[in-house]
Amino acid sequence: MIKLHGFSQSGNTYKVALMLQALRLPWAARHVPLADFAAGLTRSEPWRQAENEMGEVPILEVDGKRLTQSAAILHFLAERHGQYQGANEDERQDVLRWLFFDNHKFTSYFATFRFMKSFAPTAPDPALAQWFKSRVDNAFGIVDRHLSDRAFMVGDAPTIADISMCGYQFFPVEESGYDIAARYPAIAAWRDRLKTVLPGWKPPYELLPGEQVAPRW
Repeated sequence: MIKLHGFSQSGNTYKVALMLQALRLPWAARHVPLADFAAGLTRSEPWRQAENEMGEVPILEVDGKRLTQSAAILHFLAERHGQYQGANEDERQDVLRWLFFDNHKFTSYFATFRFMKSFAPTAPDPALAQWFKSRVDNAFGIVDRHLSDRAFMVGDAPTIADISMCGYQFFPVEESGYDIAARYPAIAAWRDRLKTVLPGWKPPYELLPGEQVAPRW
């Protein structure tokens, strides 16, 4: 049985869960409670030595392997099962391009901004929050323009680029303060499209263990 370590508040864990659902693979969640994560469990030396030296989730256990980093896991699963890779060599190259953009900018800035607002132990510094917001606006603007005349990030069908980039798009608005549907109509339409075309799609708080908590700030 495939095991996925993580929790429902983690968009990066959710990306992998969506891929497992889309591939119709049997899997089980191994819960890392949000409270333990916030208290530093995954960054402790014993946990790094036993679980993941990078001190992060998700971790995917499959066939005796322990895989980490969501983009690398998605790529592994796409290669292994021959799905969601892109239809040809050019598309597969473009999928990688968007995966790197997602990890460096699209997910990275938004996930950090959301974490500061919802889960950080202290209120975010206003200047720092504004800086992250400007970076989110820039990255989201790029993707919204890209999706304005196409259904998916690459080609005519969803790929791991879509699965990766939608990982933080289905959390409640109050967790980030971003009304994506109002501000980024192409992203909103793409997000709604993925709900209907990805097999086994569920929102994060239904797909993964861990209760939703109210934003702190």
